[in-house]
Amino acid sequence: MSTRRTFIQQAGLLSTGLIINPSIFLMKDKVVGLQLYSLREYIGKDVKGVIAKVAAAGYKDVETYGYDEKNQFFGLSAKDFMDVLKSNGLKSTSGHYNPNDFLNGKGEDGLKYQIEGAKILNQEHLVIPYLTDDMRKSADDYKALADKLNVAAELCKKSNLQLAYHNHDFEFKEWDGVTGYDLLLNGTDKSIVDFEIDLYWVARSGTDPLALFAKNPGRFKLWHVKDMDKVNNKINTEVGSGDIDYKKIFAQAKLAGAQHYFVEQENFAMDPYQSITKSNKYMKNVLMK
Repeated sequence: MSTRRTFIQQAGLLSTGLIINPSIFLMKDKVVGLQLYSLREYIGKDVKGVIAKVAAAGYKDVETYGYDEKNQFFGLSAKDFMDVLKSNGLKSTSGHYNPNDFLNGKGEDGLKYQIEGAKILNQEHLVIPYLTDDMRKSADDYKALADKLNVAAELCKKSNLQLAYHNHDFEFKEWDGVTGYDLLLNGTDKSIVDFEIDLYWVARSGTDPLALFAKNPGRFKLWHVKDMDKVNNKINTEVGSGDIDYKKIFAQAKLAGAQHYFVEQENFAMDPYQSITKSNKYMKNVLMK
């Protein structure tokens, strides 16, 4: 029979386990998501069919990309797309949006429209996925962008959304010994601006993600998990099949602040649905076991 003493003893053992290896319990119930950009060649032609196949591949979460007044979400209204997700047992905790007008100082209307779309999908994060060349020509550009991210984050906060920034490799160019990425990390308010770390692009830039975690603990709540081909580092491969040591990286998930994981693959050497299924299984059975 369970007693208070037994409960306390079990709780003590659990606490000990957490101290020994916190990632064991943090990872156990994590959901694997898919960045839908992986299927950009297909989703616009058959939204319902693609979403059904994503669910069949074992995913429970999707990250959207692109949203504007003309096409909305892949030709569907935000409400209709939400219905498609629900009918397939999926949620969308994050989305990639491009508020370039706002970042270029041309007003908040576009960003506010995107915030409304994210709210309809019940997303938690609105992610800025890319900076055009003209936005990042100097250290001062990055400093100004950090200020704009803080303003955008305040707008998101009013709608119970968290802003996040997604990297490529260009952010790791140095300006007088400081990278653009460091300028963004240091210039943004960590209470309202998160970072979605794309681990492929970090690796391709020659940067150590573990060093980033140690220097900026808790900032990387979203992860893009895509592997690097062993022969050609300019292309992707299935997670666990490439050159990136994801076991080592996932061991530091707690330090990074990881909460959401999205598989992304921009090119395929096999059937894309077989590919995303393979990556999903590796994530669940190896990295998050």
